[in-house]
Amino acid sequence: MDIQARKLNLIEEFIRITDESIIEKLEFLVRTEKKKLYERELKPMSLNEFHEMIDQAKDDKTNGRVVSHEDLKTKIKSW
Repeated sequence: MDIQARKLNLIEEFIRITDESIIEKLEFLVRTEKKKLYERELKPMSLNEFHEMIDQAKDDKTNGRVVSHEDLKTKIKSW
């Protein structure tokens, strides 16, 4: 059975659940596992990468590739 079929089976099974405590446990499990996955994918930045990011930010500022706080607030209001 491929992953898509397994997901559909899981969805069908989930829809049949009537016990709210089971749903709460499943929600907790999903949140916990997503957090673990996210944390596993985090990699510390090296000092060199950090300095490169700072240099890039300074270059962006010098060359006008920035948006002011006020301009950003104005843009957001139009969304």
